[in-house]
Amino acid sequence: MAAKKKQAVEVKEAKPQDYELVYIIQPELEEEGVESKINGISQFINGNNGTISEVERWGKKKLAYPIKHFLEGSYILTRFTLSPTRCKELEANLKISEDILRHLLIKVSG
Repeated sequence: MAAKKKQAVEVKEAKPQDYELVYIIQPELEEEGVESKINGISQFINGNNGTISEVERWGKKKLAYPIKHFLEGSYILTRFTLSPTRCKELEANLKISEDILRHLLIKVSG
């Protein structure tokens, strides 16, 4: 019985999905800090058998409303492929990061 559960988990991780992640980094971070955050997220994805197809830096933009007392932030878009269980870990890491104001992770269908 335990072997069947283990196989089910392996099958689930073997089916990577396409995702888009948009996140906003606080504006007080220097350019090196922004690069460090981008590289950290990229290393997490690559380190968990994921592949990054594109990273777009949209630059600093004004926010529609204050988030954590900030009026602007650096927007980053990352397109990647990763297993769904690893995406949950990624999202948990993004939530606890103090430098990331907001994030949106969506599964790309088709």
